[in-house]
Parts: sequence; C-alpha cells; structure tokens
Amino acid sequence: MLDLLNGALQVLAQISSAAEPASHAAALAPGVAEAAGQGTGILHFIGHSDLVGKALFGFLLLMSLFSWYLIFVKSIMNLQMQRRSTKFLAEFWGASSLEQVENEIKTHGATEPFSHVASHAIHACNHHAKYGALKLEEKGSTGAFVTRTIRKVIDEETARLENGLTVLASIGSTAPFVGLFGTVWGVYHALVSIGLSEGVSVNRIAGPVGEALIMTGLGLAVAIPAVLAYNGFVRGNRVYLARLDAFAHDLFTFLSTGQQVDVSNIKRRHVALAASGE
Repeated sequence: MLDLLNGALQVLAQISSAAEPASHAAALAPGVAEAAGQGTGILHFIGHSDLVGKALFGFLLLMSLFSWYLIFVKSIMNLQMQRRSTKFLAEFWGASSLEQVENEIKTHGATEPFSHVASHAIHACNHHAKYGALKLEEKGSTGAFVTRTIRKVIDEETARLENGLTVLASIGSTAPFVGLFGTVWGVYHALVSIGLSEGVSVNRIAGPVGEALIMTGLGLAVAIPAVLAYNGFVRGNRVYLARLDAFAHDLFTFLSTGQQVDVSNIKRRHVALAASGE
C-alpha cells in the first residue's frame, strides 16, 4: 500500500514539473506577441517617425543620390579626359609644325585641357606678334602675354576639374552629423513614449532605441563613399594638373625659342610626376 502511494506521488510530481515550463511559456507569450507586433527595421522606424525624422531621412537619401551621381559622372568624365589628353599629346609632339597643330585643333576641336592651353597659347603668340598690344591686357612682351594667357587657361581648367568636389566634401563632413541628429531625435521620442506607458520591459526599450541607431548608420553609409571619392578625385586632379603645368612650360619654351624640347625628357618627367602623386 505504501509502495502504491509513493508511486502516485512521484507521478504527480512529474506532471507538475512538466506543467511549469508550459505555464511559464504561456505567461511569456503575450510579451513575445507584443514585441513581434511592434515590428522592427528601418521601414518601421521611418513609418512611426514624426515630420523631423522623415525629413532627416529624406535629406540623407538626397545626399546619397547626389553624391553617387557626382561620383559616376566625374569618373566617366575624367576617364574620357585622360584618353583625349593622351591622344592629343601624342599628336602634338608628333606634329611637324605649329600650323599642323592648329589645323588639328580647328578640325577636331579643343576637347580637353591640354588642347585648350595649346590653342590659346598659339593664338596669343600669333596675335601679339602680328598686331602688337592693342588692349591693356596685351601690354608687355610677347612672352609675358603668352604666359598670362597660359596661366588664365590653367586656372579655368583647374576650376573646371574641381567642380563638384566642394559638394562631395560637404556631404562627407555633414552626413554623419545629420544621422546622429536623427538618432538623438528618435531616442528622445522613444524614451518619452516609454515613460508615458505603464508597462516597461526590455522589448519596449531596446526596440525603439535600436531602430533610432539606424540613422547614425545611414549617415555613415552616405559619408564614407563621398569622402573616399573626394580624396581620389583630389589626388587625380593634382597629378593631372602637374602634367598640365609641365606641358605649359614646354609649350612656352617651344613658342619662345622655336625649338622643340626633347620628347624623351617630357615622357620621363610625366612618369615622375605620376609616380610622385601616388
């Protein structure tokens, strides 16, 4: 009889121990369902943001689109400019006379900085030698007038090469702060809503705060490509302008003396300029 009673008690103990996890899971089920019903992710965060949060997200999106547009456009333009410059330099130093260079420029047009410099320098030299100083800007010797003309063209080409870089630098420097401001704004509203609610749990705190941190990540995602592209374009422009200055010096020497400089020395100097810019 005692053995039968002990067996029954053991069975009841096993049943009760098995029922406790089920009851605990049932008690946690509303909280899990509530957390699942809240939703997570960037779309949920933007959908439940106020006007300021949506405006910051839209501003970051516009900054990203504009920076990538500048990156693609300037990359394609720089590649085309490099190919045209290499082709023109080969044709220029392979020409038999300045008249042939002028005819080539008139036929195909000045489509890159090297041909612009050559065209304006040759025209300035011929104009000053033929008509003299007709205007105040033409005063001085032929060499001084050609030098001013070359410098003016180089300054214009430098400004054209740097077009858009200020926007990339501004995006790279301000996008992280815009994202940080969006995070602070989202955390503030999340804490206010949590403080007004009665039941406070980890799910209610971690979800909104974690979603607010998405704005900081978006700011960094916008800034990093812009900064890398800006640094790459600045380095490429520095090397290219060094080559343009060297060509302008050689061109001025040729226009002043009428003797062509050694092409092998020019090539070696261009290679050295490219290596120094790396």
